[in-house]
Amino acid sequence: MQIKLLAIGKTDHTAIQQMMDEYGKRLGHYIRFDLEILPDIKNAKNLTEAVQKEKEGQLILKKLLPSDDLVLLDENGKSYSSVDFSAFLQKKMNAGLKQLVFVIGGPYGFSDAVYQRANGKLSLSKMTFSHQMVRIFFIEQLYRAFTILRNEPYHHQ
Repeated sequence: MQIKLLAIGKTDHTAIQQMMDEYGKRLGHYIRFDLEILPDIKNAKNLTEAVQKEKEGQLILKKLLPSDDLVLLDENGKSYSSVDFSAFLQKKMNAGLKQLVFVIGGPYGFSDAVYQRANGKLSLSKMTFSHQMVRIFFIEQLYRAFTILRNEPYHHQ
């Protein structure tokens, strides 16, 4: 199985990019992982919230294959402990999926078309984080999940 993370907009903080690179590299020891950054919508300041979500949604949907299992990082999604998230990933791997795709949307969330295409929603917290920080938190949690599955000492209970 391959895991792909799609995110809207480039990271403009070098420290955040370095941490994403570090955890992405660590993940490579366990699974094929790909982070794909989708470009920011041009002239977003001049667009309504609905139009911006629609345009971002079109970018996201173009990146998906029909066989992809799509999980949205969404504040209204299911919350997991790190151990439960590792079990979720194990179930996905056992199901024989070719690619599991997670998406961090833009500032206003996802279009209706993206919600309809999604196979699930995942919440990292009830708190609100910047889209930049969510990237680090999510990639680190992926890494943590694989260390849990391998009984490695990274995660402490």
